[in-house]
Amino acid sequence: MMKKLRVTVWGENVHEKKHPQVALIYPDGMHETIAHGLRESDALEVRTATLDQPEHGLSQKALEQTDVLTWWGHAAHGDVEDKIVDRVQKRVLEGMGLVVLHSGHYSKIFKRLLGTTCSLCWREAGEKERLWVCNPGHPIAQGIDRYFEIPHEEMYGEPFAIPTPDETIFVSWFAGGEVFRSGCTWKRGNGKIFYFRPGHETYPTYHQKEVRQVIRNGVLWARPEGSLWIDSCPNTPYDKAAEKIAPQGETLHKAGEAGLR
Repeated sequence: MMKKLRVTVWGENVHEKKHPQVALIYPDGMHETIAHGLRESDALEVRTATLDQPEHGLSQKALEQTDVLTWWGHAAHGDVEDKIVDRVQKRVLEGMGLVVLHSGHYSKIFKRLLGTTCSLCWREAGEKERLWVCNPGHPIAQGIDRYFEIPHEEMYGEPFAIPTPDETIFVSWFAGGEVFRSGCTWKRGNGKIFYFRPGHETYPTYHQKEVRQVIRNGVLWARPEGSLWIDSCPNTPYDKAAEKIAPQGETLHKAGEAGLR
């Protein structure tokens, strides 16, 4: 029997507590709705974590037991502790997958890994969003027709200040005329990253079957591959080199001493 992919669904769980309209749409929290959609796949073992938990629910042990992490944040990006961001970044570089959703584009971890501001233009008008599939053969697009529509969503528009994606899976068009690269992938270290745009908190986007399908596909695509990549940067003594060599010139380090970082 194939081992299940271990998924942690992370969410702020802030809007749901402060805004009755959001709580009405997501009574158990947006993170639980996203998790419910993932649990529709027998291949996934899903847990949730939120900002208000100790270590934001992302302890070292929890992350070591996570193959793919999904991230939704909006109102409290600045409240995420830097030490937790460091911890998540390390795990992504080692090989853990990361699926960043909607306003998570401004999260500390997404900006850290992409190295840009990740800014965009936006509008809250509840307009129609049409998501076009750019690459029908991509694993993340499986089960999706040429396009699908979300009746009411927040608009995100270009320019989107991200590094050129390795792959663009979806492009969105909005009723107001804007377009947006709404499904993009990157590789960082040994980890895979998928950004998926839809998911404003005041609309029932995460209840929609196509959105759930894409997130499930994204999680399965982002699964770790190969062995764990450890960034240890060790010194290799001259007498341990693959070919016999003799040291020449001066050295700044004593034998066994760690290098400068």
